[in-house]
Amino acid sequence: MPDLDDAYANGAYIDGAADYPPRWSQRAEAFRTALGARATLGVSYGPSARMAFDLFLPETEARGTLIFVHGGYWLKFDRSYWSHFASGALARGWAVAMPSYDLCPDIRIAGITQQIAQAVTRIADTTTGPISLAGHSAGGHLVARMLAPGMLHETIHARLARVMPISPVTDLEPLLRTSMNADFGLDTAMARAESPVHQPRPDVPVTVWVGASERPAFLDQAQWLAEAWGAAHVITPGEHHFNVIDALEDADSEMVKRLTPDT
Repeated sequence: MPDLDDAYANGAYIDGAADYPPRWSQRAEAFRTALGARATLGVSYGPSARMAFDLFLPETEARGTLIFVHGGYWLKFDRSYWSHFASGALARGWAVAMPSYDLCPDIRIAGITQQIAQAVTRIADTTTGPISLAGHSAGGHLVARMLAPGMLHETIHARLARVMPISPVTDLEPLLRTSMNADFGLDTAMARAESPVHQPRPDVPVTVWVGASERPAFLDQAQWLAEAWGAAHVITPGEHHFNVIDALEDADSEMVKRLTPDT
């Protein structure tokens, strides 16, 4: 049986892929600087150094809070690369929180899921009003996992307004056939337990979002979750795995409007 490294390789099929992370980092830093006192950085939600989140506030009292969970195959990046993607929700009067988390192989994916549940709980404790969850790639997996029964306290679950897995990994079993599993340490039982496609259909409005120009494996992963959950499924023309999240910067984009409902 062939391995699936190529099927799940995003950067190899994106022009200028190596330029994206440094550009994200630079724009995120400039955004935080410009936001000034409306940015609260490095709020701890757990014992490790990476268990912390940044909170960005709108100019007026927040109508709700969007929590964005970054991707990187559970292996790389942290919250500092993504700050500027808060701008769309902020312009619509929502606060935005962005957590970091420990990375494989220092922790298992199941442990990261538990950390994100801790982060959502801590953020919920410090905010009021509705909460939306969005996550990109591995972050899409993580926000989908928050809808598993018992993952969040019922009082927090009741505040969830929208959940949007963007280009998510929703069935982890194919990853058993990638070289990345040397760091993940997954077996079949662990992969199934961490796969949102095997969770019950949630009672929260979910939109699965993916770019039409992504790798076929990611188009499949998005479709599998949308079908399993009966969720809304958006495929945006011309967008690939790295630029599909650009719409988060635009307050008038359909992505941001879905995540920051008026009611």
